[in-house]
Amino acid sequence: MEVFLADLIKAQRAAGIDAAAVVHGDPEAGDPPWLTRVPVQLQLVYAPIAMGFRAALSKAIATHRPDVLHLHMPNNSALWALTLPTARAIPWVVHWQSDVVVSRIRTAIALAYRLYRPFEQAVLYRAERIIATSPPYLEASEPLKAWRQKCAVIPLGLDARHLDVGPDHAVEAESPWSSDTLRLLSIGRLTYYKGFETLIKAAMGLNGVELLIVGDGELRKELQASIDALTPADKPANVRLMGNVDDGQKNSLLHSCDVFCLASRERTEAFGMVLLEAMHHAKPCIVSALPGSGMPWVLETAGAGLQAPVEDVAAWANAIQQMQNSPTQRSHWGMAGQRALQTHFSIATCEQRVSDQYALAAPETDHYRGSRKDMLIVIPARNEAATIGTLLAALRAKGWHDIVVINDQSTDETGAIARAAGARVLNPTLPMGAWGGMQAGICYAIRHGYQAVITMDADGQHEVDEIPTLLQARDQADLVVGAFPERASRMRQLAWRWFQQLAGFDLRDLTSGFRLYNHKAMKTLASREATLLDYQDLGALLLVRRAGLMITEVPVSMNLRAVGTSRIFNSWFNVAKYMIATTLLCLAQWSVRREQ
Repeated sequence: MEVFLADLIKAQRAAGIDAAAVVHGDPEAGDPPWLTRVPVQLQLVYAPIAMGFRAALSKAIATHRPDVLHLHMPNNSALWALTLPTARAIPWVVHWQSDVVVSRIRTAIALAYRLYRPFEQAVLYRAERIIATSPPYLEASEPLKAWRQKCAVIPLGLDARHLDVGPDHAVEAESPWSSDTLRLLSIGRLTYYKGFETLIKAAMGLNGVELLIVGDGELRKELQASIDALTPADKPANVRLMGNVDDGQKNSLLHSCDVFCLASRERTEAFGMVLLEAMHHAKPCIVSALPGSGMPWVLETAGAGLQAPVEDVAAWANAIQQMQNSPTQRSHWGMAGQRALQTHFSIATCEQRVSDQYALAAPETDHYRGSRKDMLIVIPARNEAATIGTLLAALRAKGWHDIVVINDQSTDETGAIARAAGARVLNPTLPMGAWGGMQAGICYAIRHGYQAVITMDADGQHEVDEIPTLLQARDQADLVVGAFPERASRMRQLAWRWFQQLAGFDLRDLTSGFRLYNHKAMKTLASREATLLDYQDLGALLLVRRAGLMITEVPVSMNLRAVGTSRIFNSWFNVAKYMIATTLLCLAQWSVRREQ
C-alpha cells in the first residue's frame, strides 16, 4: 500500500490538489513539507504501534487545514481521528484497503479484532464516503455491509513510470535464473496468508520449472525447511527464497521472469498491487481463485492469466504446466495485462475518481489550490462510441489536452474509448441527461481551478477548428454561444422564434451546446438552482442573464450528426415535452421580470 499511497499523492499534487500525508516510518532528510513520518515503536498482532501518531495528526490538521480527511483502513493509528475535535470537524473519506480477516490460521488476530471492531465501525459511521477497491471485495465485506449506501468501487492504480528497468539491472536480472526453465516469480511478505506453502509444493513437483520468492517475514525458516525437505539429495533446489531486494532488483526480476504467481489463501490479500507491477512488464499471472478477494477480479478484468483453487497443490501444478506448454498464450495474456494497466488500473484514472469522492464528501468546497488553469473542454456523452474517439483525437491534435467526458450511463464503449484517448472520464451512478452532464463538467472545472470551460457535443457536430472563434469573443461576454442556425429545420426555427419572443433574446441559435462560459457564468450554472433545469439551452441562458452577466453569439460552422439521434428531439413526445417545459420556464422568467 505504500507504493499506491505514494503514487496517489504524487498524482493528486500534479492535478492541483494540495494533498498531505501522515504515515508510519522514520523521518528522512529529503522528506517534503507535506509528508510527516511517525516512528513505530513495536508491532502488536501485526499492527504497528506509533505512540506519536495522534499528536502528528493533530499538528498536520492545524498546519494544512484540509477540506477532507482521507483515512486508509485497516489502520489502528487512523482511529486517533475519533479522539480529535479538529479531525471530527472535517468530512472523512475512508479508503477500505482490506477487512481485518478473522483468520482461521491466526487466532490472535480474531481475538484482537473483537477489540478493534467497535472503533472501526465508529470510523465508518462518521465517514461521508467509503472507497472499496473491487466489486467482489465490497460484496463480501461484512464490516461494510451496513454502509453500502455510501460506498464506491475504485480499483487501485499504479504509476508505472518508475517500474522500467535500467540497463545495469537488465544485465544483472539474468544471473539468478537457471537456463532452459520456466521462470516463476512470487513477491510478498513471508507470512501466514500468502500461501507460499502451496506454491512451493506445486513448483517442486515439476521438471523444468524454477521458482524465486522475493520477500522476508516470520515464516522464512519454516519455508526454507520445507524446501530443504522436498529437495532430492542429488539435485539442486528449484525453489529459492531471495529475501528482500531493492526496487531495481525487483523490477529486473519481474522483467526477466516468465510467469508471476500469487497463491494467497485469505481475503487479507484484498487486491494484489504486485499484479499490476507484473502486468506492466507484460507477464502472465496465476492467482488463487480466492472467493471475496479482488485478486481474481483484477486478473479477469485484465484477461491476464489463470486461476487455481486455494491451497490445491495439484491444481496449481496443472496451471503452471499449462503456462509451461503454451508460450504463445503466455505472451497473449501478458500483453492483455499490459493494456489493462493503462485502461483500467492507471494512477491517473484512480486519482480522478478519488477526487470525485472528495467532491461528494465536501460538495461546497473548492478542492483546487494549485495555480489556476485556463480552459477545460467539457463533453457530455451517451453511447457515442462511434464519434468520441475522432473528436478527442482532433482536440489533442490542436493542443487541447484538458478534457473531461461525462459518460452518462453509456452501454457501449464510450467511456473506455475516451479514457484511452487521454480524456478524464466521469461515470455518474445515475442517468444525468445532457444538462446534468454539462453541469457536472462545469462543477468539475470549478473544483479543479479552471477559469473557463468550452462545452461540446460528443456526436461530432461541433468543429474543433471553430474553438478559436469562441476564444476571440471571450473578452466581450461572460457566455459566448457558437451559432449555426442553418442546421435547424423549419419547424425548429419556428420554435426558436417563439422562444425568442417569450424570453426576449435576440440570439439566432438558442439550442447550440457549443459554448464558452467564463468563471462567473460557471459559478452561476453550478448553483443548486441550476440543477432544477431539464435542458441546458434556454434555461442556462435565462439564469446567466438573470445574474446580470453578458451573453454574446458568434457565427460558426457545424457538421450534421453522422450517427444516432438527438437525446431531446428523437420523438414527437420528447419534442412536445421540451416545448411545454421550456415555454413554462420562459413564462416564469417573464413573470418575474414584470413583477420587478
